[in-house]
Amino acid sequence: MAGGGSLLTLPALLLFGLPADQANASNRLSIVSQSATGVWGFARGGKLDTRAIAPILLPTMAGSLIGALAASRVPNDVLEYVLLGTMMAMATLLLVRPRSVTAAPGEQPRWHDRRLAGMAGLFGAGLYGGFVQAGVGFILLSVLGGVLRYDLMRANALKLVCTAVFSVVALAVFIPAGQVVWLPAALLAGYTAIGSQIGVRFALRAPEGVIRWVIFAAVIGTCVAALLEA
Repeated sequence: MAGGGSLLTLPALLLFGLPADQANASNRLSIVSQSATGVWGFARGGKLDTRAIAPILLPTMAGSLIGALAASRVPNDVLEYVLLGTMMAMATLLLVRPRSVTAAPGEQPRWHDRRLAGMAGLFGAGLYGGFVQAGVGFILLSVLGGVLRYDLMRANALKLVCTAVFSVVALAVFIPAGQVVWLPAALLAGYTAIGSQIGVRFALRAPEGVIRWVIFAAVIGTCVAALLEA
């Protein structure tokens, strides 16, 4: 329905006794499972713009690669506070002026006149995702909705495509390094896949105003958790 689910799943893996690096790596399997099943659910509900998948993935993956390469050179703290400010601003606009960050249901995407701005925004989201990852889903939502003018449902479906691909790339690094602990990772992936289907079914039926409040709560929760951790 929103994002920020790792605020719940990472502590759960830590409670299993996993060290932080293994919890972070094992959590990516659940992100893949919930994103993939979420995409499938939105596709069945007719809310996935399949033609936009390639144009969206190209700039986000390019940005992700550069962000990952830059991660070793720029302090995370510098970017963290920029992210928190951006996310808080997006959450506030989502409640106060929702049409500034998301299109109305039925509004047509604006690829024809906003392609360059959309590509730049998606590249920036990928850059951040490759650098830090946490909260990238909210940044993707703001670009897909605010710039390219997808409604919340369709923006969420495309966001899940991106998070699934991000996590597959991450797993390609973590698995050879032996950081994925398969039993808790598989259990978490199975349960989050079930939760994802429940969330998608709710999102397909719920009024847009309810989804906005869910996203607002998820953004605030993510920001509070990041500040407490800082």
